[in-house]
Amino acid sequence: MKKLFNLTAIVAAAVMLCATTAIAGNLVIKGSTTVLPISQLAVEAYMKANPDVNISLSGGGSSNGIKAIIDGSTDIANASRFIKDKEVALANEKGVYPVPFAVAYDSIIPVVHPSNNLTDITLAQLKDIYMGKVKNFKEIGGPDLKIVICSRDTSSGTYETWEGKVMNKERVTPAAQVMASNGAIVQAISNNKYAIGYIGIGYINENVKALKVNGVEGTKESTLNGTFPISRPLFMFTNSWPTGDTLNFVNYMLHPEKGQKMVAEAGYVPLY
Repeated sequence: MKKLFNLTAIVAAAVMLCATTAIAGNLVIKGSTTVLPISQLAVEAYMKANPDVNISLSGGGSSNGIKAIIDGSTDIANASRFIKDKEVALANEKGVYPVPFAVAYDSIIPVVHPSNNLTDITLAQLKDIYMGKVKNFKEIGGPDLKIVICSRDTSSGTYETWEGKVMNKERVTPAAQVMASNGAIVQAISNNKYAIGYIGIGYINENVKALKVNGVEGTKESTLNGTFPISRPLFMFTNSWPTGDTLNFVNYMLHPEKGQKMVAEAGYVPLY
């Protein structure tokens, strides 16, 4: 994690040093629904400060954002995971050279209905639930309720982080209900006392109950120091080193008093 912090600082400094004067234009940003709340706040503030720049923002998942960078249909791809080797190869074949910028940190928090008396869960228990081995909350110290599993679709960076850090590449049971966004998971959990799901830390609210993992609460502090076991950086990707409006927006996102304030306001963990 410390190496990642150092790399982030170097990249942030390099971008800030290469800042350019804004030129009237348009930006397209697509991708991760996890990064979406951060982007929404930043886009609104940026366009208010730069009324000559129009920005189009949409979700669709990390994989779709990276695909859009590769096919040239977006200027910035939001992603809650790092780009895959096969995506880099495909991009290079098309003359596209994705450049990553870490813009925030996040933890993926397991959540249940607020009425559920479960407070803590282990990585092993989460894996067994999502493989379909544990079928009732009472098997892990919770209420006598048959578990309804909510998961993300495979185009989601949140799903891929979950697959790597929780599932250890084991398959999620086909019985899981697949959701297209963090918001959909929140809605499903809030309306179903039998359900369990996982969401980015910025989506935690009073309608769901966050669970500790291995005895560690998912907070800004445990995300930054790496003690929460399901944490990750969040990225924006550009095609080659950004210039013009794209560079200016990336600079805005990395600025401690601008975009990084939006990161905190959205409930995520700033870089600094």
